[in-house]
Amino acid sequence: MRVAIVHYWLVSMRGGEKVVEALCDMYPGADIFTLVYDEERVSAKIRRHKVTPSFLQKIPGARRYYQSLLPLMPFALESFDLSGYDLILSSESGPAKGIVPGPQATHICYCHSPMRYLWDHYHFYRAGSGLLTRAALPVLAPALRAWDVSTSARVDKFVANSHHVAARVEKYYRRDATVLNPPVTVQDFSPLAEIGDFYLCAGQLVGYKRIELAVEAFSKMAENLVVIGEGKEMARLKRIAGPTITFLGRTTFPVLKDMLARCRALVFPGEEDFGIVPVEAMASGRPVIAFGGGGALDSIVPDRTGILFQEQSVQGLIEAVRRFQSMESTFRPDLIRNHALQFSEANFKAKMQQIIDAELMQRNGAGSRLPERAAA
Repeated sequence: MRVAIVHYWLVSMRGGEKVVEALCDMYPGADIFTLVYDEERVSAKIRRHKVTPSFLQKIPGARRYYQSLLPLMPFALESFDLSGYDLILSSESGPAKGIVPGPQATHICYCHSPMRYLWDHYHFYRAGSGLLTRAALPVLAPALRAWDVSTSARVDKFVANSHHVAARVEKYYRRDATVLNPPVTVQDFSPLAEIGDFYLCAGQLVGYKRIELAVEAFSKMAENLVVIGEGKEMARLKRIAGPTITFLGRTTFPVLKDMLARCRALVFPGEEDFGIVPVEAMASGRPVIAFGGGGALDSIVPDRTGILFQEQSVQGLIEAVRRFQSMESTFRPDLIRNHALQFSEANFKAKMQQIIDAELMQRNGAGSRLPERAAA
């Protein structure tokens, strides 16, 4: 059987690309299809596969300004000829599921999120966009939403990366989804005996991550906060930051690993589809102070591996930090790390394989031949 992996775009290595790597491990002979491909910015594991980009690749500047090509993405995805493939694994967020599968193919979609800028984050994205995008989105969005919903019928099985995403798949596509949290390289992180006197925020500095809540809260409390990451919010965050806030910008992995292991706690004030960084912090033995919504509900055990706060505001975060400080000594790094180990790559691949095999058996019958894959 021939296997195709479809990913929205391959221009960096983030959580979505880690899922692609796991699928590559599972199916080393699979071909990869993507809207835009930057070979220099992906891993050697992905480069070892045959990667086919869409016609968008030929547009000057596409690898940098790919998100501006949203109106062309449906045409680009449907231009892929996947008629010779028996199993299609789409990695959906930007979009990817809109390919046209052959009538005998089994199409399983791992959904990181329905397209945020068309659905639940539409008004947020539009408000933060330039004049041209703000004018164009109301004209383009209805047709793109209709296409997005219609293409959900091309998927035989949805797998969502969190219960939060599964609820959105049901809301927008009226489809059920099996929940399987994404793989995290938990083995790359470990606790340290010596803890510093600072809290940590890490990630892209973009609006929906709500880093400004942490900057304002820790400025008011005069508590030390280190912010790792870069993005268009950087200048604004520096303007509102007090003297106890330190910005490190983009750092190397060894620095991030060290900071995760030495912080008093990771602060995670945004609502994410899942959230890889909180799991990395817990794999480092450190608790997480997070907004109690989105994927954090899948990964954090209240009062055992972290603190969840319900009011997404500066005051809500301050109260959560004070509560954490009152019980800080009760958090055990060994128990926190053990909890994080369930999100390992090995567990993801084993459970994803079970889902794929079950769907193939259901669609093709117990006597069907399963696709070639890597040995366990």
